[in-house]
Amino acid sequence: MHIHARSIRYFDMIRRCGSIREAARHLHVASSAVNRQLLQLEDEIGSPLFERLSSGLRLTAAGEVFSRHVITVLQDEHRLSTELELLRGVRRGSVSVAAVEGLNADLMPAVLTQMHRRYPTIQIHVRTCGSQQAAQAVIQGDADVGIGFSVKRHDNLRQCTMGRFALGAIVPPKHPIAQLERVDFAQCATFPLILPTPELSMHDLLQPLLAHHKRALQVLLETSSIELAKSLAERGVGIFFQSRLGLERELREGRLVHVPLDTPTTLYSELGVYVRAGRTLPSALDAFNRIAADAIESREDEESAALREWVARTQTAAATASARS
Repeated sequence: MHIHARSIRYFDMIRRCGSIREAARHLHVASSAVNRQLLQLEDEIGSPLFERLSSGLRLTAAGEVFSRHVITVLQDEHRLSTELELLRGVRRGSVSVAAVEGLNADLMPAVLTQMHRRYPTIQIHVRTCGSQQAAQAVIQGDADVGIGFSVKRHDNLRQCTMGRFALGAIVPPKHPIAQLERVDFAQCATFPLILPTPELSMHDLLQPLLAHHKRALQVLLETSSIELAKSLAERGVGIFFQSRLGLERELREGRLVHVPLDTPTTLYSELGVYVRAGRTLPSALDAFNRIAADAIESREDEESAALREWVARTQTAAATASARS
């Protein structure tokens, strides 16, 4: 349950960890996002909440006062959440999920971990399939909830939440494109490409770029497997196109770089959570959907923060190179 400002949760985790970096790791968000929330909170309060020491962060006098308020607020929220869950009967039930493969690397494990922690007696059944197959499973009653990219509108589907994630070129860190702030398709096309088959939503997103490009392409491989594509991209075999979703670990460990595509209109991969239209949601399904919505919103925030960090780094590197020349 999240009925209070995100900055309160971030502050509490910083207080517990004594470090912005460690707090970000526990919260599964970028350090810059945590730092930004803290700075905004300190600006609203009008006083520093932590002393910045070489050994870490320590609460100031104002921070001590504020921390007592935060602890009370979060404990009251937990109590409220528990009481409401008991009333809704969320401690019973099962949820069947149909979700795309690309989410299995990070987002789905995060959602399922939260479900297990909050509702350990609820059974979850997960089926991996394509986006349109996930939608059909919901329409036909074979799944309670479908999670997929660019799902077509249907009278029997209701979208519970949706996140937008920019498409980019996926390359290893030493690739020439990895140093760019943005890259257009023509630049990518000078290298071997790994393209998605129609089973993947990226296929339709890339079609206008492929149609507009008049020169011959070096298409190394066409595949419906995100795992295969990113593995080959990491080895420097070819450039793949993907959103940051599904690449979280590789990006975090510096094994791959996501360079946003420079197009007249930003290409977004839209991730949605869907249930059958007109259905009254059981408590267990409603709980799952709320956790999934929080996870998608968090990934959107991470992407925005990561993009700002990447732009800042590339601009600094360009300025340094210019000064040296």
